[in-house]
Amino acid sequence: MSANDPKARSAAGPEIPSTAGIALLMGDPKKAIIKLSGPMIAAMLLMSTYNIVNAIWVAGLGSDALAAVGFVTPLFMILIGLSNGLGAGVASVISRRIGAKDKAGADNAAVHAILLVLILSAVLTIPLILLTGPIVSLFGAGDTAGLATEYGQIIFLGMVLILFTNIAYAILRAEGDAKRAMYVMGASSLLNIVLDPLLIYSAGMGIAGAAWGMILSLIMVSGVLMYWFYGKKDTYVTLSFAAFSWDKKTVRDILGVGLPASVEFFLMSVLAIFINGLLVATAGTDAVAVYTAGWRVIFFAIIPMIAIATAVISVAGASYGARQFEKIRIVHSFSILLGIAIAIVISIITFVFAPQIATIFTYSPDSAHLAPGIAAFLAIMCLFYPFVPPGVMSGAVFQATGKGMTSLVITVLRNLVFIAVFAYLFGIVFGWGEHGVWWGIVAGDILGGTVAYLWARYYISRLIANG
Repeated sequence: MSANDPKARSAAGPEIPSTAGIALLMGDPKKAIIKLSGPMIAAMLLMSTYNIVNAIWVAGLGSDALAAVGFVTPLFMILIGLSNGLGAGVASVISRRIGAKDKAGADNAAVHAILLVLILSAVLTIPLILLTGPIVSLFGAGDTAGLATEYGQIIFLGMVLILFTNIAYAILRAEGDAKRAMYVMGASSLLNIVLDPLLIYSAGMGIAGAAWGMILSLIMVSGVLMYWFYGKKDTYVTLSFAAFSWDKKTVRDILGVGLPASVEFFLMSVLAIFINGLLVATAGTDAVAVYTAGWRVIFFAIIPMIAIATAVISVAGASYGARQFEKIRIVHSFSILLGIAIAIVISIITFVFAPQIATIFTYSPDSAHLAPGIAAFLAIMCLFYPFVPPGVMSGAVFQATGKGMTSLVITVLRNLVFIAVFAYLFGIVFGWGEHGVWWGIVAGDILGGTVAYLWARYYISRLIANG
């Protein structure tokens, strides 16, 4: 019996957190969702708090700087999407193998994931840095292209760090160790919050300081993660290249979920580019600044739902690996109800305090004129929140069970069909302008969430029937 075997660890002494995480994954699914999503909500809220604080500091440089970040955001979303997509694939594969009691397979999948990080970073970093300027110009950055290029090139320099940290977080979540993932994610955000004003203003680096703050924090957090996996070695999943065995099926399993999930984020980026284009056409670059600032608040508001979805991937994946399909239905229903309850509370808070929230991004004389637009955007988007959980949780169930392409199809319908079409119709065809684009986003979200929910319920019913 090896030292890494859970039974050996249990016999040798007190149960360590990683082994407790496995027991949690295989136990009551409702309890698992709550216990795993709680730390992730805290960590992701901290990360989103950093995004908002970052926007606040950048807003102090003027509306051009804020718009410049907005033009880089679609490219950055592609990178984040790639890392989160691979993370979803890794979490799905590892949790399924843990559910099937295949620890060696889980370990091997984790090493495959690290190798994929290194390969992708080597292939993509230089081209992205070189093409940042032309791409943001293509997006319509205009006079803000120089600022956008300066910011974006530094961000893409840290590609390997972004990919590695997200994969490491996914491994920890997959083995039920959400608390440790919370610690490092939270630490990264707090470091960013501290470094940004120092680098932007004290060091006089301007918009580049915001980018370097992120890079420095990722370096520090990566060091902690490396220590846990290779120094302390107390995680359930072992990252051992000595025991590594190249396996095409493992790669296919990871990419089978990871690539479609990455494409989902790419499509979100395409949608962001399309929305930016509609906003420029109807109201100019100030409308992009409003959307950029407002969407940071929206993303902050839906963080709890996204965090719950990360728990769904681990819990539903373990249930699928153990062939406990009825648990998947419980996970789906409970996560959606929990998400909707949170969404309604957030909607009320956002609607009531929209004007006050808007002032956070408009404290400087150069950006004060954006306040009414941001407040109006936030008020309309309150109807967006309650329909996010059915779509997000349903997609997570498909990812957890290895149906990455189904999750992708749902995202295509929601973003490229429903939201894009409605935004164009309301904003351009009906002539409702900037507000019409916002209402189009809401309408597409409602329809997309409904379709995703019905599709997932049908799929789960088939799983249970075919047992």
